[in-house]
Amino acid sequence: MEIHVYDTYVKAADGHVMHFDVFTAEKDDQKAIQYAMQWLASIGETYALVSSNECRFCHSQSAPADVIASIQQQGYFIYKMAGCPN
Repeated sequence: MEIHVYDTYVKAADGHVMHFDVFTAEKDDQKAIQYAMQWLASIGETYALVSSNECRFCHSQSAPADVIASIQQQGYFIYKMAGCPN
């Protein structure tokens, strides 16, 4: 399965920047933003600003089985990079 990667930088409530990728099955900018907002809400960052400025399409690639399973189950996978909670 080919997935689409959206590079995302969001300012947290305390002012630090979180860097993560949103992996999706569809190349759809609005859905990627929606998924980013869902994940942020799940970690308590409900007021973080997410738009096409913060969440941008980066590239498409193949994905390992655990990522594909997550995408099939919830529509997306978040790959945490910097400033994200464990």
